[in-house]
Amino acid sequence: MSTSTVPGTGPAQMSVRSAAAWALTSQYAAFAIQFVTSVLLARLFISPAELGLFSIAFAAVSLVSFLQDFGVTRYVNGERDLTEAKLHTAYTVSVAFAWSVALLALLASGPIASFYGDARLLPIARIIAASYLMVPLSIVPQATCQRRMDYKSNTLIELGSSIANAAVAIVLAMRGHGAAALAWGAFAQQAARLVVSQWRAAKIEGRLLLPWPLRLSGARPVLEIGATNSVLTTCYSLNARLPELVIGRLISNVGVGLFARASGLAIQLRLLVAGAVTGVFYPAFRQVRDSGQPLGPPFLRVVGAYTGVTWAAMAGIAVLATPLIEILYGPKWLEAAPLLKWIALSQLCYVAVPLAYDLPLLLDRKTGLIRRNLIETAISVLLIALAAPFGLGWVAISRFVHGLIWIAIYAPFIRTMLGFSWRDLARVWGKSLAATLAAVAPLLASYALVRPSAEASLLQLGLGTLAGVILWFAVLALTRHPLLAEITGMLRALRSAAIRPRPAASLH
Repeated sequence: MSTSTVPGTGPAQMSVRSAAAWALTSQYAAFAIQFVTSVLLARLFISPAELGLFSIAFAAVSLVSFLQDFGVTRYVNGERDLTEAKLHTAYTVSVAFAWSVALLALLASGPIASFYGDARLLPIARIIAASYLMVPLSIVPQATCQRRMDYKSNTLIELGSSIANAAVAIVLAMRGHGAAALAWGAFAQQAARLVVSQWRAAKIEGRLLLPWPLRLSGARPVLEIGATNSVLTTCYSLNARLPELVIGRLISNVGVGLFARASGLAIQLRLLVAGAVTGVFYPAFRQVRDSGQPLGPPFLRVVGAYTGVTWAAMAGIAVLATPLIEILYGPKWLEAAPLLKWIALSQLCYVAVPLAYDLPLLLDRKTGLIRRNLIETAISVLLIALAAPFGLGWVAISRFVHGLIWIAIYAPFIRTMLGFSWRDLARVWGKSLAATLAAVAPLLASYALVRPSAEASLLQLGLGTLAGVILWFAVLALTRHPLLAEITGMLRALRSAAIRPRPAASLH
């Protein structure tokens, strides 16, 4: 690395709305690619058993691969004075830790196959594990894009990796490779992420961002946040992957495939909004923190932005679960519909208190965050263990119960840190709940008055959804929901983002 400039601190920064507009463009485009790909594969080439085989391998490898970032992205985005030397040290730590994790995942492929008694898991797990060898060389370039709010580059990275995954998976599935096609798609995704992120670094910074020569001096701050991040990602990995691993062990590969299809669709849709803007708000909140201004008011606006749109979308998915699964994936996946209902409802809980993991790190409340994370993960594991013997449906219900407990754990913690009142939070939640009920009311009425969901025609479903969108907008306007101003503001920002850069981000 050169020592002349620090990547991610140059002048090409966007406003929060411009950055969020680019992030949403990236997320929607990547989702569209992944969604169309999943529909084509499920309807034409991949069976529930094959998806289950891939999901078991992916879930098992992911239990360790989630550790690869080691908090480097959060460190790069949250560090007050990011010098070239600090960035170089973070990169070295990232590479050393990430490659160790990737090698561990490769070595674990054999035991994974033996544990599940299925030799077909071995090559699939190895392909997925090998893909993580490329991850560390894209972590820092992408993190520097986020720090300078360069979400145009982030969009290109996400689109490039999604297209690579889709193209490879579809071509290999057409040739009859089944679960291996999905594994090679994951490999191609990481390869494309590496290539595109380094290309954008070369274009913006005038050089590739590589970790050579290695530097460990001053690594303590990186290691501290990395240790915290490792606990959080381990807990997240257990919450995300344990249901599939338990189902694969106690029920069947087909059960894993059905659960993975339901949870994948629900979580993808939730991340379509929530996941896109998290990366935008983290560096923006860092700037507000550094300015000494209160964080409560902007946080409540973020709550409104998250819940206003995501609650309505998730409730809509729950109400449309049966026809949605049949139309998109075909009759062989219909058993996933009741699972989708509960998993979609659980996602309402996880966006009720946004940035619950990020803000405590930003405000140096690591100990309290880790303690709560360990408690809610232990509860999650207990709920899955209690539910699994009773079947797939109870595992899905356990996710909703966990979501309610999650709110009870994190909402008081975030309120104490940021200083907003319960009344103000309840007011935002109430407006979002009213908009959500309005969004699903026409569909529920049509099920009661015309035909139930399993027999509803496309016309009935389409008209009910359209009426729900109109009522949702009307309630946003009537309640003066904060989301309405954000929607119009982001549309204006999206039109101007490609024309000229904006000044440094502000949440006020």
